[in-house]
Amino acid sequence: MLTDTIREYLDAGFSGLWIQTTEPDEAIADIKTLAAKDSYEIAGLDANTGKLNTEPTPDFDPYAAVTAFDGLETSCRTLLLLPNFHNYTGDASVKQALFRAVQNGKKALRHVLIISPIVSVPPELEKIFVVVEHELPTREQLEKIACGIATEPGDMPQGADLKRLLDASSGLTRYEAEGAYSLSIVRYGRIDPQAVWELKAGALKKNGTLTLHRGKENFSDLGGLENLKDFSRRITRPDKPFNSKGIMLLSPPGCGKSLYCKALGNEIGRPTITMDIGSLMGSLVGQSEERTRAAFAVIDAMAPCVLMLDEIEKGLAGTGTESSGVTTRLFGTFLTWLNDHQSDVFVVCTSNDISKLPPEFTRAERFDGIFFLDLPNSEQRESIWTIHQAKYGISGAQPRPDAENWTGAEIQSCCRLAALMDVPLVESARNVVPVSVTAADRIESLRQWASGRVLDADRPGTYQRNRTPQPETRRAISRGR
Repeated sequence: MLTDTIREYLDAGFSGLWIQTTEPDEAIADIKTLAAKDSYEIAGLDANTGKLNTEPTPDFDPYAAVTAFDGLETSCRTLLLLPNFHNYTGDASVKQALFRAVQNGKKALRHVLIISPIVSVPPELEKIFVVVEHELPTREQLEKIACGIATEPGDMPQGADLKRLLDASSGLTRYEAEGAYSLSIVRYGRIDPQAVWELKAGALKKNGTLTLHRGKENFSDLGGLENLKDFSRRITRPDKPFNSKGIMLLSPPGCGKSLYCKALGNEIGRPTITMDIGSLMGSLVGQSEERTRAAFAVIDAMAPCVLMLDEIEKGLAGTGTESSGVTTRLFGTFLTWLNDHQSDVFVVCTSNDISKLPPEFTRAERFDGIFFLDLPNSEQRESIWTIHQAKYGISGAQPRPDAENWTGAEIQSCCRLAALMDVPLVESARNVVPVSVTAADRIESLRQWASGRVLDADRPGTYQRNRTPQPETRRAISRGR
């Protein structure tokens, strides 16, 4: 696909191309293939002789490379390849040389191709360079790479296992895919998605803003919330005609929003990626915006996946009020991506305080649904006590404290402290101050705001603050994360 795009621009007479790629060797190999088919000469500057030759070399004088190419006399169509040349475009003399080379190249059938992992075209060159993106390999290309690695019978997965492998491989470069498949052969005797996920988790750590969640939670670990569960399953089914956008979860702290996010990915068979909005902020001008674009590019490449943004109102605090405007620009970039992205990324945002979010964030078509998770009722609290008493080795016959209006997180904390301090639950409860006491006004305000405005996580329809409770059995374990 890269060769087709480059050919179109060259045939149209463009003499300055900035090729963005994370795989320069692959891009150069594609360009060489194009040059052989279409009778182009390839030029590079030899670091030893200072003369142009037919192979680009990694060590060269950037100014000499461009000026020598500009003065080249040849009747052949010629391409000058400049790998990682973004490191030199800040120099005034190099910028001027590039400008002359591209301008003169239109008449002399010479083309300057800068190959770089980032796009940093100086303002002086913006009008004469066109940016070409070298895309990551498609699923079909990844399958061909896997077939080239799997040389023995049984090495290559088939059917549903192949689909899982390709899902896991999405977002990898060709080099990374080859390495992951080879590692899998060595470790497991076959190509297995597990090795791919291990490599992918390491790649996301290098990004610094994204983390791959590897927990085993699923919906069977989380009782209740039946309406939310059913809604999520239905809009993320594999045979759906359109991509779903995502959901937003609103509740007091400790009611299970984060646990639900972590369980969703395993339930619907997608990786769950968490984004730390605070880590997008950079100290240099433009760095925050560049990190944000890079993070969303990685997320798009990893589709289908679940993207989790926990307590988003804290990450976007200051939108529209801070002097630098960085948070506001990040927020605008995120809103644009929510609206326009075509990748199958299911976004799950959580919030404890809807009033801190700009109103445009929650309008229709940003999310497929906004749900309110209330404090667990008495039957749900009974289940939570049972789960955590078993988890921390506390006898089920032991008396429990009065936990009216406690969250799952507070019940878990009581059990954990009882085990750590080796005291009864009733005594341990003296160390727990529930959020329904410390933030009673905020919780009531949140409930009043949600009433009639958002969907109920437990029942079909909108949440109603004064709805009469119905007998029900739900929420099997703690909603305490």
